[in-house]
Amino acid sequence: MSNTFGDKWSFTSFGESHGAAIGGVLDGVPAGLHIDFAQIREALERRAGKAYPQSLPEGKGVSPRALREPDEVEWLSGVMEGVTLGTPIAFIIRNKDARPEDYEYLKHTYRVGHADKVYEQKYGIRDYRGGGRASARETAARVVAGEIAKQELAAKGIAIHAQLIQVGAEIDPAKFTDTIASYQREGDSIGGIIECRINGLPVGTGEPIFDKLQAHLAYAVMSINACKGFEYGTGFGGVTQPGSAINPISGGISGGISDGSEILFRCVFKPTPSTPKAGVKGRHDACVAVRAVPVVEAMTALALVQFL
Repeated sequence: MSNTFGDKWSFTSFGESHGAAIGGVLDGVPAGLHIDFAQIREALERRAGKAYPQSLPEGKGVSPRALREPDEVEWLSGVMEGVTLGTPIAFIIRNKDARPEDYEYLKHTYRVGHADKVYEQKYGIRDYRGGGRASARETAARVVAGEIAKQELAAKGIAIHAQLIQVGAEIDPAKFTDTIASYQREGDSIGGIIECRINGLPVGTGEPIFDKLQAHLAYAVMSINACKGFEYGTGFGGVTQPGSAINPISGGISGGISDGSEILFRCVFKPTPSTPKAGVKGRHDACVAVRAVPVVEAMTALALVQFL
């Protein structure tokens, strides 16, 4: 099982959805980086659905567990008085609202659309308590790690910003709330598209052939739960346009190397298969893409920081 992302600036996550805690270990973070803990807290609140950067009101369509978990980060090593020491950074987030008993019924059955069956087939055992490592609960640790990476990148003038741009077929942010609410009332769910913009990345980031910048970004983003597609630049829409029209559009990357302009990519998140309408018990999101926005930013930062 692969639990580590990156090599030069590595992040290893641990813990299960309904275990004692989740957390991570970061290695390769330079000494002397001043950590903005308030920024990490704000990102965790966005991931939990407690705060939104746009029109969705607090709690709309969000898992009740996510709203109840305090997500308090305990720093175990590598940081002193808010400054990194250059040694491995270890942190944990204790699970305060875990309810493993809610998933007893899954001991002998598999949820459609989840990793339950293939995990057991591959490893001979699985954590049936809400999916264990396959649960989106694990992404809280990614957000902490990614925010530290974002802060290191910001110190070099590199900014990352993601936002929800589509919910189902709806592209008007003012109508996202009603769209999600309509599916929630029916005991169902809906997917969404997130757009991410990278600014300030200098020319020359990325390598030709197998270490192309877009390949690293796709690898990072596609590792997020429920992410089903990635495109950058003209993306899939470019297939309907003549070459003369799209040739000037690079998306910030040419030949796998950043060209100094803004990088823009989009990723799509499927509707969660765990819904009352599907006969699945538990606490679930009506639109997982809402809470995935800071996770996309985090994984983007973790991908880019490798090139530093």
